[in-house]
Amino acid sequence: MTAFDVCVVGSANLDLVAGAPRLPGPGETVLGTTFAEHPGGKGLNQAVAAARAGARVAFIGAVGDDTAGGLLVDVLESEGIDAAGVRQLDAPTGRALIGVADSGENSIIVVPGANAFATVDAVPSCAIVLVQLEVPAPTVLAALRAGRAAGATTVLNPAPAAPLDRELLALCDIVVPNEHEASSLGGPAALLGLGAHAVVVTLGAGGASVHRAGGVTHIDAFAVDTVDTTAAGDACCGAMCARLAAGDDLDKALRFAMAAGALATTVAGAVPSLPRFDQIDRLTSAG
Repeated sequence: MTAFDVCVVGSANLDLVAGAPRLPGPGETVLGTTFAEHPGGKGLNQAVAAARAGARVAFIGAVGDDTAGGLLVDVLESEGIDAAGVRQLDAPTGRALIGVADSGENSIIVVPGANAFATVDAVPSCAIVLVQLEVPAPTVLAALRAGRAAGATTVLNPAPAAPLDRELLALCDIVVPNEHEASSLGGPAALLGLGAHAVVVTLGAGGASVHRAGGVTHIDAFAVDTVDTTAAGDACCGAMCARLAAGDDLDKALRFAMAAGALATTVAGAVPSLPRFDQIDRLTSAG
């Protein structure tokens, strides 16, 4: 048995979230209505999402040697996530500046801080290694290599979108972009051609499409009342990996993940919105 179900290598940020009737256009100022600070970062979000979906999770990343960094480590540990791989550095903890419109639409600026210096030499024994692109590309590559060498299933969420080379994609069992990211990377066929084994394109309210060499399948979304779409994709990635580690096939794991992503849009904030197993299970059973 592996020590962990999922090992997440990625970013940890403090999210500064401002609510407003609508998002501003270029050069425009809009009067906000709410403000809150939440733990976030795609890596931390996905680690918490996987843990709340029932997985045993380890997290590898970097935070600053500051108040925000200590807070983020406390959050990980409070969720039962192993944080032994988190380095506290002489750098500011990463920040995300998030604007959220009343419609639920969001706009995000990420300042990496300590995340820009995250490194990984090895990963613990685990079933799944999950990475994103908010830490340096060499760190992502090292995590995928370590995961592949250990026999883990490797999953890449290519966000934010960035050029990916064949070596990196050849180490990915599953790539999970949204529509924009998939398009900027040349589309699912290009990703498969560069070495990925399966490409899951998340489509928001349109569900998700699963692209493999043998064809495409579609997974429907769940209808909910959306409040804030922040971290919906992270909820999906974390929950999917939790279920893959539990032995579900990709299509079944993705249906569970679609429910997790939908539920995440019904609550404001990143970590506060990430649903737990019983909530996701109820929605999948009802749907």
